[in-house]
Amino acid sequence: MNAIKLTDRRGDTDKVLTERIANALRVQLPRRYRLATEMNLLYSLDQHGISLSTLYRLVKNTKGPIVLVVKDADDNVFGAFLNETLKSGSRYYGTGECFLWKWSETESKITTYKWTGKNEYMILSEPDFIAIGGGEGVFGLWINSELEKGYSQPCPTFDNERLTPNPEFECVELEVWGFRI
Repeated sequence: MNAIKLTDRRGDTDKVLTERIANALRVQLPRRYRLATEMNLLYSLDQHGISLSTLYRLVKNTKGPIVLVVKDADDNVFGAFLNETLKSGSRYYGTGECFLWKWSETESKITTYKWTGKNEYMILSEPDFIAIGGGEGVFGLWINSELEKGYSQPCPTFDNERLTPNPEFECVELEVWGFRI
């Protein structure tokens, strides 16, 4: 399989998703998306500014899955594969293809947390936050409307570990990627 190409990121934009991470993540995708040869940047804090409404607007015409990538103040890189694009609403959506993931730079390894079947709390994206996975009063990944603060807790949807060493994190970079198949 050829390496995946990352497109539509300006040269002066800080990289969060690298080719190395994208290729490690690709192996974990549902089979039909592994064929993608390109991923295109739909939204970046660095390129598009800090606005959840801008994020929703820029990704709304995307058909198919997306990858959410976060870099925190401690240089941890993590995120989610979502079978649908993010959209503002008040109900959970998405299917069991969704998963959370985190990257270990020291091990050059991606760890994924797939759907457990315990609930269907995949994606909840309201005007005030984005939440991935949930149950028992916690979210696997939660990011506030200013895209600056978040938290990660083990949740029943994915039986995940925290994606960051501490439950709360400061989001310094965030990207949303689509697929070109």
